[in-house]
Amino acid sequence: MQKIKTLSRIENEKIIAIVRVETEQRADEIVEGCLEGGISCLEISYTNSNAGEIIKYLKDKYGEKLLVGAGTVLDSETARLAILNGAEFVIAPNFKEEVARLCNRYQIPYMPGCTSMSELVEALEAGADMIKAFPTSSFHGPSVVKTIKTPMPFVPILSSGGANVENVKDWLAAGVDCIGIGTLLTKGSKEQIGENAKKLRAEIEKYTTEK
Repeated sequence: MQKIKTLSRIENEKIIAIVRVETEQRADEIVEGCLEGGISCLEISYTNSNAGEIIKYLKDKYGEKLLVGAGTVLDSETARLAILNGAEFVIAPNFKEEVARLCNRYQIPYMPGCTSMSELVEALEAGADMIKAFPTSSFHGPSVVKTIKTPMPFVPILSSGGANVENVKDWLAAGVDCIGIGTLLTKGSKEQIGENAKKLRAEIEKYTTEK
């Protein structure tokens, strides 16, 4: 049931903060800003070697207030280490069947990056829970979601790159299931992050209400 709860929370919140951070102090600033603005789903990127330590620190400190996952997970070894440190979902820029099997074994949602329909179908068949449109989100914007969902409307899509306060409603209108956002939710002071988070949340709520 935990896997279902995790996916439901991601779908309901609609935003995952993409975080690359070197210190616990900075992680706290980002988290507190995000929480102030109503965003509680964070992806801690394994671009930094201390990602596992940050994941464990955040889960120990914030508990259920945060949903913390691992990002840039290129292989099954990294995926297992992330899960042992408390990662509640796994995101990758690539698709690896070994990672899909491992995440399914431990009932952890897996969201691999795919750039072609063939790769996307292969990932779904291996048990991927959501497809990360990467790096196509940055190149094509919201249209990539419609392109994928026209022939395959049942595919859950996570965008990564290209979204901001001004166009977040365009992404939602295109049918995206969750939006990964980096700079707006990780750069600047805690107050600036909080303000950006509030603006993003307001746009999502406004779209939902109007819809």
